[in-house]
Amino acid sequence: MAAAPCGRGGGTLTLVLVALSAAFLTYNVLISFRSSLQPLPSSFPTATATATASPSRRFGAWRRAFHTAVTASGNAYNTWQCRVMYHWFKEARRAPGGGEMGGFTRVLHSGKPDEFVDEIPTFVADPLPDEKMGYIVLNRPWAFVQWLQKADIKEDYILMAEPDHIIVKPIPNLSRDGQAAAFHFFYIEPKKYENVLRKFFPEDKGAITKIDPIGNSPVIIEKESLGRIAPTWMNVSIAMKKDPDADKSFGWVLEMYAYAVASALHGVGNILHKDFMIQPPWDLEVGDAFIIHYTYGCYYDMTGKSTYGKIGEWIFDKRSYEDKPPPRNLPLPPNGVPQSVVTLVKMVNEATANIPNWDSYAAN
Repeated sequence: MAAAPCGRGGGTLTLVLVALSAAFLTYNVLISFRSSLQPLPSSFPTATATATASPSRRFGAWRRAFHTAVTASGNAYNTWQCRVMYHWFKEARRAPGGGEMGGFTRVLHSGKPDEFVDEIPTFVADPLPDEKMGYIVLNRPWAFVQWLQKADIKEDYILMAEPDHIIVKPIPNLSRDGQAAAFHFFYIEPKKYENVLRKFFPEDKGAITKIDPIGNSPVIIEKESLGRIAPTWMNVSIAMKKDPDADKSFGWVLEMYAYAVASALHGVGNILHKDFMIQPPWDLEVGDAFIIHYTYGCYYDMTGKSTYGKIGEWIFDKRSYEDKPPPRNLPLPPNGVPQSVVTLVKMVNEATANIPNWDSYAAN
């Protein structure tokens, strides 16, 4: 499939964010969450950048079709994961039951195109300055704000996904009746951190239970709803990072809490799907899941016993490939290793066997 041309999402965006300084792109941000945010337009202006690769669909399916968007930084670590992810996205979309899977965009927040824009449909967004934020994941909400304003997105729904997601079977549109569909993260605990979260979700907004235990991914949501949420998500993320209590409490999942708060502030509820994805090695079987999320390392001895937290005799950990992609034909796990881990490695191997020029890419 030929990818659509790469575009650029730069330029001044007319966001009316809370108490924002006149020049947002200089990031002199002052934030107050008791004021309202102006939503992004529901009908988007003529795009200066778009790369969607949206296939034609029967009318009934297209009304519920969703566009898959994956944010990425453009480093080697993110890029090889995106190539594997996009391979399995295409396989799932071609399969029976993939009729609601629409277009795909890698939202690249490096500020410049890379060599894979002809392989993966790509929108180039401007990054936040690292020296200002010190937390690269904050680029994600900012990238989504730019993409939603500038890209010509045909579908009415968005699936927010991540590079380290492998789609194991076609995904239907799980959202219903104005509610988004999301995965329940056990480590997102709004009630536990109510005192901190009340700085961003004041009591007049309702019970703390209105904040769902979710992140922004995986989430299937109406495009119009995400257009309203994204600027707030951006604002809350920056404010949490600047707040010592929030930064200490939420750490590497700060931006996930920010999305959950932003969703609640805009009154967008979430249908929680425990089978939306699995996370090996803790989830032992793929079961009915749609996505494998390989955020955790998998460590085993040669008898198939887990050695998590220690260097194992057999390892699959994405962090082993931060500087260069994994080679083709990774060794399969020993007997006794959970089926979820075996499936993960087999799917990585199948993807790299079929992605053009993987060997030369991995050798660089």
